[in-house]
Amino acid sequence: MSLAWILGLSIGGGFVLVVALVALYDVLQTQHAILRNFPIVGHFRYWLEAIGPELRQYIVTSNTEERPFNRDQRRWIYSSAKQENSYFGFGTSEDLEVAPNYIILKQSSFPVSSLERGQPGFDPEFTLPSAKVLGAFRRRKKAFRPNSVVNISGMSFGSLSGNAVMALNKGAKLAGCLQSTGEGGLSPYHQQGGDIVWQLGTGYFGARGPDGQFNMELVKEVCAANPVRAIEVKLSQGAKPGMGGLLPAAKVTREIAAIRRIPVGVDCHSPAGHSAFHDVDGLLEFVERLADETGLPVGIKSAVGQMEFWDQLAQRSVDTGRGVDFVTIDGGEGGTGAGPLVFADHVAQPFKVGFAQVYATFARHGINEDVTFIGSGKLGFPESAALAFGLGCDMINVAREAMMAIGCIQAQRCHTGHCPTGVATQSHWLQRGLAPDVKAPRVANYVRALRKDLLSLSNACGVEHPALLTPGHVDILDDRFGSRPLAEVFGYDPGWGLPREEEREAIQRIMTDKYRI
Repeated sequence: MSLAWILGLSIGGGFVLVVALVALYDVLQTQHAILRNFPIVGHFRYWLEAIGPELRQYIVTSNTEERPFNRDQRRWIYSSAKQENSYFGFGTSEDLEVAPNYIILKQSSFPVSSLERGQPGFDPEFTLPSAKVLGAFRRRKKAFRPNSVVNISGMSFGSLSGNAVMALNKGAKLAGCLQSTGEGGLSPYHQQGGDIVWQLGTGYFGARGPDGQFNMELVKEVCAANPVRAIEVKLSQGAKPGMGGLLPAAKVTREIAAIRRIPVGVDCHSPAGHSAFHDVDGLLEFVERLADETGLPVGIKSAVGQMEFWDQLAQRSVDTGRGVDFVTIDGGEGGTGAGPLVFADHVAQPFKVGFAQVYATFARHGINEDVTFIGSGKLGFPESAALAFGLGCDMINVAREAMMAIGCIQAQRCHTGHCPTGVATQSHWLQRGLAPDVKAPRVANYVRALRKDLLSLSNACGVEHPALLTPGHVDILDDRFGSRPLAEVFGYDPGWGLPREEEREAIQRIMTDKYRI
């Protein structure tokens, strides 16, 4: 046996040992889901990501071209979630002179002085409460002021893995924000200490009797046993508005069947519309029944299509004194649910257009301040969130951005069941890569970072709180070296977009007393 052969054998054996040790470490570590699920091979993803900017600069795309979220946006979420440096150097990558519909926030010459703030998570107690008390106008027994203007939108267990839902709920608890259950029912994974908004969709999952119909007694049981702070009646969502859903029989596991109160191994249909009501008056009666029986604030979630519904809803609220406590508007660009491409691309108004139309309808009827307005649809970035508040939002919900905070890499395989990071899958192997206790603080860090930057923008514009932003604080650029005020773009009258005087005074007192702003 030659010395060279022995030496080669030793080197080869050492290489195999090193690879085996790295693979063992990858499988056991909990920081990176990709490496847990794909040991050794997963390292290539991080290497390619590291040289991604160079590759895209010469071969693929720029940092601002990808969709639905570009590289700069994803980088801001990831760095914020990990409490890394989220600053960008050497100026903007945007070409402001040829960027139509580009958002410009107009800073004040006399900005508001606030707390000295460092990196995201600078103060675990900092929550940035809502200016409005949810359910106060209609005197709901359990009306409350949400602690956070940034909350986690509805994503069901079933569409997301149990580990992902757990991470989001634990993160919501750490950040002091709310988490919507999505229409799939309130699962054990939602019961990790975070406050809940229970979403009731057309299938009434978790609140349906053996006949598949809505059951009020079950609603009362669930609300009594869980930290449910509000109920959201889902009419539609941005991903597939006006369309029902189907969970195939193969995915209806024993666990999902028990949570949704449906048969095991049978196709689970979500109808396009509700069976408990069929018109605006029926909806209002349903909302009032829920509020009376539970004492909770009750609202609706919808994408915006035909405006006759919204006009009737506002008019009947004025005529009858009945009404919803909050309205969540989901933009057509929303996308946590899988659906046909044509529905994703061409059905329902984008958030800015749809929300402005609904808000204007309520304002013309004089009830815009009787309702808490919540926005969703790619609003998880400071400038988009600030524009939403300028249009009249009182809070915003984030979904895909929260998914990225727990590891989503925008693989766009949510509908296949093969999400590589374990976020949107029911595969036990894939979801084991997502460690809830590790990912939960990242959700909280991201929410805190968004609130921090949102507050900083508000202070720069001369106001103490995002709810005090108005259309006058925002301009929209066109591609002809011009700009138009937000109020002009969306046809807002003077005074729209601000809470009542007493609410403004209350939130100013809170910000002054608690945060020295």
